Amino acid sequence: MKIIALEKELPGVSAEQFAPHLKSESLRVWELLQSNLLREIYFRADRHSAVLILECTTIQEADQHLSTLPLVQAGLVAFELIPLAPYPGFARLFANP
Repeated sequence: MKIIALEKELPGVSAEQFAPHLKSESLRVWELLQSNLLREIYFRADRHSAVLILECTTIQEADQHLSTLPLVQAGLVAFELIPLAPYPGFARLFANP
C-alpha cells in the first residue's frame, strides 16, 4: 500500500533544536530509501515540511518506520499518514460491458 506521510512540526519547537539531529536524520532517511520502504521524499513548495511516500503493508508499519527517524524520536516532528488506494475510475468508464 502506498502511504503519504505529511510532516508537521510540533508546537513550541525552535529551529535551533533541529540542528543536532539533521545528519542522523539524513542517514536514517537514506537507509529507508535503500530498504525500498521509503519510495520518494519531497519538500512542500508552500512551507518548509517534508512529504514522504512509503510502500508498506499497513499504516502501522509505516508509523513504526517513521518512528525511527531522529526528529520524531526527539519530539520535534510528527507525521500525518494518508493511505492511498488505486483509482478505479478508468475501468468503470472504459471497460467492455
